[in-house]
Amino acid sequence: MKRRAELDAARGFMLVWMTLVHLPTTLTTWLNQPFGYISASEGFIFLSALLTGSIYFRIFERDGLAAMNRKLLFRALRLYGCHALLLLFAFAAASRFALTGHPALHNMLDFFFAAGSERAVRDALLLLYRPPLLDIIPLYIGFCLLSPLVIVLGTRVSWRLVLGGSAALWVAAQFGLRASLYRWTVASFPLRVPLLVVSPAPLNEMGAFNPWAWQLLWVFGVYFGVRWAKNELPAAKWAQRLWVPAAIAAVTLLFLRYAEVLGVVNLGNYSVLLDKWHLAPTRLIDFAAIVAVVLRFHPVLKQCGLRPFARPIARSLVMLGQASLRVFCAHFFFCFVALGLVGSGASLAGWSQFAVAAITLAALLLLARISYKGRDLSSREKVPEPAWNYVQPQTTLKTPR
Repeated sequence: MKRRAELDAARGFMLVWMTLVHLPTTLTTWLNQPFGYISASEGFIFLSALLTGSIYFRIFERDGLAAMNRKLLFRALRLYGCHALLLLFAFAAASRFALTGHPALHNMLDFFFAAGSERAVRDALLLLYRPPLLDIIPLYIGFCLLSPLVIVLGTRVSWRLVLGGSAALWVAAQFGLRASLYRWTVASFPLRVPLLVVSPAPLNEMGAFNPWAWQLLWVFGVYFGVRWAKNELPAAKWAQRLWVPAAIAAVTLLFLRYAEVLGVVNLGNYSVLLDKWHLAPTRLIDFAAIVAVVLRFHPVLKQCGLRPFARPIARSLVMLGQASLRVFCAHFFFCFVALGLVGSGASLAGWSQFAVAAITLAALLLLARISYKGRDLSSREKVPEPAWNYVQPQTTLKTPR
């Protein structure tokens, strides 16, 4: 499938944004959610789901279910391998450094020290123990394995059933589904991960992201990806109709976000509507509103990216997006190093935070450039590129009989 430079650039932007948020600096408060009540995680997961639905639906239509399952399983195994390498670095290197007066690293690996290395390594390899920062890849692995079922049920049974079921799980997640399932599991099976005596909030050691809530974003992303592959995604038309109310919603939530940061308003009583880890309703509204505005002004943004002063930045973002998996995994290394540099403080400050951020981004860009030059362009599949604007239904790819 032919790559879309805009989508690669968007993923590259999400990677830069995520890296700057994960680095322990005093700027994190402002960089975490600079556009309102959304983070880089929503955009990165939705884009990944969109591309998964588009690419693997075409494989399903052309080569059959077995080929799609095989390719998605291979991708999940590749992600698992990357996750295992990150765990190896965290447990073998970062843990030793954490014992030498580096509380930031120690706090991040507290279950590893409390439960013991053997128990922690086993549970981490089983994707049960998910240290902070390293919890998004297991989430992604689970979603990759879920995708064949979503695509098959949606295309062969009913998308209404799939989307409705996903929405129902999301609603249940807002009312404590994850905690209820955890309590039932530890009561019914000999499973104690994490150990209840280690943490007053055991689910925190199993990853901050609530998978029962975040699956909604993935399932809808796959759905839109399938429609995109079939040339049935009128995204530009939707944006044209909805961009005015979407812009009003986005600007309102942006104002509330900064009013909260500056202490002008206190939204603590409404935190359940803003919670990131449970993908609260306000975040979905804000994300949909910003996507609509971006799609409405996509031609303007594209032209800005072609201006001489912006071309180097645009090219860099495209390269980062095309090497997203390598860059995503590599950025954790620099986050661990930065946490080691924090020492006994809460975060890096002064000139050191800017130096660490600059070195990290330069190294990630170098990695992306090396990956870009080393890619075998001839190995790409040559299939027609789907269009954003839907005008007339076109013939979809048929499985050879």
